[in-house]
Formats: sequence, structure tokens, C-alpha cells
Amino acid sequence: MSKPVAVVTGAGSGIGAAIARELGSRGYLVVVTDIDPKAADEVAAQIPDAHALSLDVTDPEACTALVRKVVESFKSIDVWVSNAGISKMQKFLDISPKDLRRTFEVNTYGIFFCGQAVARAMIDLGVKGRIINTASMAAKQGRVPFLADYVASKFAVLGLTQAMAFELAPHGILVNCVCPGFVATPMQDRELAWEAQLRGSKPEDVKKLWINDTPLARLETPEDVAHVVAFLAGSDSSFITGEAISVNGGAFMD
Repeated sequence: MSKPVAVVTGAGSGIGAAIARELGSRGYLVVVTDIDPKAADEVAAQIPDAHALSLDVTDPEACTALVRKVVESFKSIDVWVSNAGISKMQKFLDISPKDLRRTFEVNTYGIFFCGQAVARAMIDLGVKGRIINTASMAAKQGRVPFLADYVASKFAVLGLTQAMAFELAPHGILVNCVCPGFVATPMQDRELAWEAQLRGSKPEDVKKLWINDTPLARLETPEDVAHVVAFLAGSDSSFITGEAISVNGGAFMD
């Protein structure tokens, strides 16, 4: 029996890498994609039977081409995780049109383009697949300092997830998103430095603020997110669609 095929974007580090490893450990044939091909190769090397491909999610033709290549190579796509994302901390009044466009191109358009490409393939193949988008705790609240463009892009991901879930339900395709909180990743390291500079404090002081804002009293790990993604990819979530699952240790409750 062939393995189910799972594709993860932005899987060269952080949350995406943890998702790829977790799905690999649960018996999926994982396709690790990232805009950095070397990073994708390094993660794929950690996972049995994994494959690495380069992908710029902001290029709709590239998204379509990658989906086509995966289907030609492995005859199916059962799970697609749109995880690629970026952030840049700055005050609302300082966000340039260029920065705003780039944030939406990666965080929102990328999920849209990938979602279209993989949904078309799943429908053509008759696959009742799963599409899982990485949103954020910032998709549910605007009370997030120095990330106005990021907040807006992630709110859009939540709405897009619901719209996709509604339209793709007749095809048996489930679409959900996960909303992480303060996750210990390379992206978070950059955000700690940015926020400390903007607050006129130190990164370790900002980290304490984040931990204090989390009732479970620790920073989230990428694996915390990966476990929930694996649940959404598996059979136990077969009647869940259009949901935004908070995975944040209680830092935001809805």
C-alpha cells in the first residue's frame, strides 16, 4: 500500500520543518518545499522517503507547476500544508507600501495560489484531501504590537480558509487553519530583537513578556503546532472544516 502524500510549504525551518518531520513520522511521504532549496534539502534528509523541492509561493505558475510535478511523481496529493510566511516588526505609521505588499504576497496570496493549485489537482484526482493553512494568534486579534500588516494578512488567511472550506466541501476536501502563538523559531528570534528595539528594552525582557502572556508559562515549540496539524491531516478530524484551531498555550482564548 502506497503512502499518503503530504506537501509542506515553508518547510526549510521552524514550524514548517517540524510539520514535515511529524508527518513523516506518521507514515506520510513528505514533499518538503521552501524558497531556499538548500534548507529544503537539509530538512528532507532528516525524514525517511522525503523529497525536497524549491517553491516561491508568491508565483502562481510555480505553485501549479509544483503540484503537477508532485502528482506526476507520486500519483496523488492527500495533504497540503500552506505554512510559508514572513513578518517584519515596525510601527504602523512606518509600514511602507512595499512592505505591505510583500507581507500579503507571501502570507495571503501564497496560500491563495497554493490552495487553488492543489484543490484543482485533488478534484481532478477525486482525492478527498486536506488543506491546512498556517494563520496565527494574530489572525484573531488586533492587539499585537508592531505587526499591523502581518495581522491584516493573517486575518485574511482565516477568512480565506473559511471560504475555501465552504466551496470545497462538496468535493470532500477539508480546509482548516492553525493559529500559533509565541513560537520559538528563527522568525521569533528576529521578532524578539525587533520588538526590543522598538520598546527600548532587551530581547530577554520581551521574551519574559511573551511567557507571562501565556498561561501555560512557556514559549510554544514548533512541535506543539506540528501535532495539531497532524491531527487535522488524519482521520480523527474527518468532520472538521473551516476551523481556525488556536495552538497558543492560552495566550489568546476565543
